[in-house]
Amino acid sequence: MKTFFEHFGRLILMVTQGLSKPENFKVYWKEFMEQCNDIGIRSLPIVLIISVFLGMVLTIQLSYQLVSPLVPKTVIAALVRDSSILELCPTVVCIVLAGVVGSKIASELGNMRVSEQIDALEIMGINTKSYLVIPKITAAMFMIPVLIIISIGISIWGGYLAAIFSHILTRQQFLSGLTSGFMPYNLFFAMMKSFVFALIISIIPSYYGYHVQGGALEIGKASTTAVVVSCILILCADYGLSIIML
Repeated sequence: MKTFFEHFGRLILMVTQGLSKPENFKVYWKEFMEQCNDIGIRSLPIVLIISVFLGMVLTIQLSYQLVSPLVPKTVIAALVRDSSILELCPTVVCIVLAGVVGSKIASELGNMRVSEQIDALEIMGINTKSYLVIPKITAAMFMIPVLIIISIGISIWGGYLAAIFSHILTRQQFLSGLTSGFMPYNLFFAMMKSFVFALIISIIPSYYGYHVQGGALEIGKASTTAVVVSCILILCADYGLSIIML
């Protein structure tokens, strides 16, 4: 427990000390845009691939399980839609992003710490927590919900492709099930999850990378620890949000 509260306190201090007025807004804006490119644009291909196969596999598995003649086939499309919005896309994609984005953030900051670049910036009077950490957090909070929205759409489209080409559903049946019983609150819930997961994906790796001590070996350990802790916290947050909001 002592170690936990020590890490928690240092993490809170890192974030609060970073919430200061930028010395040079143009420089911070440039860093923010670079992080948006790293977190959002470069992660887009893996998000698209995962999403389309999630929708396709989910459609095929649901058609295998729902074999009762009492269950209309349009239910498959509705389940694909709700499963993609509520759980698969926000949680699975964010766990993947925790590995892709989180390891990059931790290794980048860890390398800067080990090579004394952070110390050099602090000697120059720059608030390194504000300059290096906060743009990553804000970029993640902006780009990850966008990726989740794209992922939901691509996942449903993948389910549509699987249903049509596998002759599970007709086009009319899929569209009918897709539009029936839709609850806009589910999409709001998915966005809330994406914002919380974005904070975890950005803050935890930033903390472990910023506080690395040692050499290259410690950078690797920090990256691995950051990814593992981020994934565990995402699953815990997923459970907690489901209890509170559903």
